[in-house]
Parts: sequence; C-alpha cells; structure tokens
Amino acid sequence: MPDRAKIVVPVGGGGLCSGVAIAVKSARPDVEVIGVQAAACAPYPESLRRGEPVPASSVLTIADGIAIKRPGELTLGLLAEWADDVVVVEEDATAEAMVVLMERCKLVVEGAGAVGVAALLGGQIRAADTGTTVAVLSGGNVDPGLLAAVARRHETEAGRRLVLLTRVPDRPGNLARLLDCVASTGANIVDVAHVREGLDLHVRETAIELVLETRGPDHADRVMAMLRDEGYPTQTLH
Repeated sequence: MPDRAKIVVPVGGGGLCSGVAIAVKSARPDVEVIGVQAAACAPYPESLRRGEPVPASSVLTIADGIAIKRPGELTLGLLAEWADDVVVVEEDATAEAMVVLMERCKLVVEGAGAVGVAALLGGQIRAADTGTTVAVLSGGNVDPGLLAAVARRHETEAGRRLVLLTRVPDRPGNLARLLDCVASTGANIVDVAHVREGLDLHVRETAIELVLETRGPDHADRVMAMLRDEGYPTQTLH
C-alpha cells in the first residue's frame, strides 16, 4: 500500500503496535503510527507521560484482549520512541465499532481489535488528509453472547428495537387483541412474555413485555402512541 499515511493499531502489551511502528517507520518515517487503548484499562498514556510503567486501575473492559495490568519495560520504551501517539476510547464507542464492522463490512471483530475503528469513528484520531489510513483489526475471538448483546444494544439505541411493558386484564382474548394492535402498526413482534410478579398489578391483571423490531425512532414513537391511544398504559424498557 504505497500511499499509506497513517496506521492505527490496538495496544495491549504494546508488542503489535511497536512492531508495526518499527517496521513501517524504518521504511517510511513519514507514516504516522498511533496506538489505541480502551479507556477502562489504559495504562499507556500515563506511563508514556511519566516515562515509567504505571499500573492500570482496572482491567474490566469488553476489549479484554488488550486489557493489561501494566506496560512492559521493553515495549514502553519502544512505543515512546517509535509511535506518534496513544489515544483511548470508551466502551460504548468500541461496541459501536464492533457493530459497524459487522453490519457494513461483514467482519466479526472482537472489542480489542475494534478500538482503532472506534477511535476513527469517535474523532480521537483523524483520518489522513492525503493517502490511506489503515486500521489494524487484530482479532475475531469474540464470545457469541457478547456479540449478540452488543448488536441488540445497537438496535435499541438506533430505535430499531423496542422493548416495552404494558398491562392487560388477565382474561382470554386480551393478549390477542394487544398483539393485533401492535401488528396493525407494522412492527415485527420478536418476543412476548407474561410478567405476573414484581409489579404492582391487580389480582386479575397481567403485565406483558414485548420486544419489537421497528423501522426506526419515528416508527417506534408511532407504535407507542397507537398503544396508548388504544388504552394500553405503556413504558419502554432498556
């Protein structure tokens, strides 16, 4: 890639980023190499500032593949010499990057591998004005349950997944009438559950939790308005 101008690399222990920086800058010193850590476990920025390894206060992050307790003496020195910068990204940004890569690029990337894309999407790193910016995607070893949870969360935040709670008299036919009302709005019913405990319900009443797929925030608002107009007290759940 002769026009590469900037390379964004996830940083855990620092071996990958320092290795990339040494290899690339030895041939092309003008190419920027920037490392990225998860904010929840990011000992490198402070360690680089002090010039000595500083332990992380936490290692709890969805980017567990780059969660380290402290930088190594060797890699800290190498990144200080060869990398142009090390930035951090928040958990929400990493999760969003995982979904973007899955939806738009058809790539399954673990949190540790997606932090570079998260930094580019979030503005912590600007793409090069000229030439190609490269984001290293270093790992697809993501737990399917976590990936599904991240995707569901994204759908909810984008307004395409609506989880709501309402209540109906606990008599035959009332659930069917509720579902007919939902169907008339064009929303797709993903899941239905009766909730009879833990809520302030009349003895002859049941709560219904609905998981719906909608076309977006405006459609979700219309679904909620329709249910309320039809007499169903409704609240959204997150």
